[in-house]
Amino acid sequence: MNNTAASPVSTATSSSGRSTAKSVSFAVELQSMMFSLGDARRPLHETAVLVEDVVHTQLINLLQQAAEISQLRGARVISAEDLLFLMRKDKKKLRRLLKYMFFRDYKSKIVKGIDEDDLLEDKLSGSNNTNKRQKIAQDFLNSIDQTGELLAMLEDDEIDEVKQERMERAERQTRMMDSAQYAEFCESRQLSFSKKASKFRDWLDCSSMEIKPNVVAMEILAYLAYETVAQLVDLALLVRQDMVTKAGDPFSHAISATFIQYHNSAEGSCMKSSPDSPENTPPHTPTAPSSGSQHSGKTTSGSLGNGSIGQDSAKTKQRKRKKSSYRRNGMAFLAC
Repeated sequence: MNNTAASPVSTATSSSGRSTAKSVSFAVELQSMMFSLGDARRPLHETAVLVEDVVHTQLINLLQQAAEISQLRGARVISAEDLLFLMRKDKKKLRRLLKYMFFRDYKSKIVKGIDEDDLLEDKLSGSNNTNKRQKIAQDFLNSIDQTGELLAMLEDDEIDEVKQERMERAERQTRMMDSAQYAEFCESRQLSFSKKASKFRDWLDCSSMEIKPNVVAMEILAYLAYETVAQLVDLALLVRQDMVTKAGDPFSHAISATFIQYHNSAEGSCMKSSPDSPENTPPHTPTAPSSGSQHSGKTTSGSLGNGSIGQDSAKTKQRKRKKSSYRRNGMAFLAC
């Protein structure tokens, strides 16, 4: 599958990225999306273009991988199963996607005006037209899930901490808005890539692909594009929080998870070190040589050769150098 000539994605799309879709842009829509996700009311156009390029690159790579999987299983189109297979290892994102597919089916029921009697009749007759997305996900996960862990996500009601944090941020963002600003904010929150399906398809240049995504796959791609924008805004807000510190509060900035993990592991290794180890044992105090050994050069050289005094003094100097270097660097936890 490394042969570019045999790739199901066209050479123009895979090599130049947006060479055939430069005229299509979501920069204006992205500015409104970023505002609804917690960014400034008028994000810079250059920032929106950068976010658009990142999202487009991610989706093109995802489409290439999905097209290769679809070609391996002999399918003519890229379907939801291919995208679910690519996301099977990321449990949190997969759970979020399954919940999105559930709400898409629920919205379709409301739009079509299906009442409870019709839903009960469809359930008794075995018809799954009203739950086609959930049916697709359930059948596919059932075919690849050997432990039941993936199928359990379909009925998992665990609170999504990321979604909860975004909702709380949106609530804080609207506290000081007037009616006009709140109306603009609500309109921005309703924007998505799926509401402009034709433009979104042209943006991804799907017409040049040998294996094209179907309707459900395009819905998932539109959802993943919006989620990518949301993640970029989340990370940007963390960086902004890290740059702006409060006076007198040393912990007001965001500490990276990498630093916390390394710091905890370093402290753990210090606590686990043996109390009898050379690092925790004070250096041996050499005793004064006896009067009988002072006039004998052979005896002194013999004791040094055995390492009783010379090695102790060398170890003591080495420990002092290490401790002084750690204190100079201000990184005492690295001593572990």
